[in-house]
Amino acid sequence: MHCSGDTTDPLILTLALDADTFARFDGLRRRHFPERLNHIPAHVTLFHHLPGPEERGVTEAVAALVRTVAAPEVAVTGLRFLGRGVAFSLESEALTGLRARLAKAFEGHLTAQDRQGWRPHVTVQNKVEPEAARALHAELEQGFRPFRFTAPGLILWRYLGGPWAERARFDFGVYT
Repeated sequence: MHCSGDTTDPLILTLALDADTFARFDGLRRRHFPERLNHIPAHVTLFHHLPGPEERGVTEAVAALVRTVAAPEVAVTGLRFLGRGVAFSLESEALTGLRARLAKAFEGHLTAQDRQGWRPHVTVQNKVEPEAARALHAELEQGFRPFRFTAPGLILWRYLGGPWAERARFDFGVYT
């Protein structure tokens, strides 16, 4: 665990990816995301802004829930054109249910962004000219085949104004 960052900096909760899926998405992100803006690895955000001063409580709540949940299967279903970038769309009933349970636990702390509808995705390109994004979307769509992966857990990060510092990892339990 890293200990940098002020405790008032927000916390971010993401889905951990298995090694092969991470390598695939992070490789695309490294190739296509503007280097000067790419401070973080490929990720699936569950919550963008949990309360930094409540890190211990957030950690305890996530740990308690995640250890009782079997590792969810996630389907990579297609590509999404973002206007100035490209993302892979994800679907998982189990993951959506887990996120809803976490949202209920944190409902008094959620920002408007985290209260709105959740559409899980992995962004591999952003903040580029629309023409570059359209070209990458077309290229990736041409060779795209849906696939599935099993997520091993969740990761809690502290936002540091660009980069993120990993604070904790939570492995899914084996309970079904």
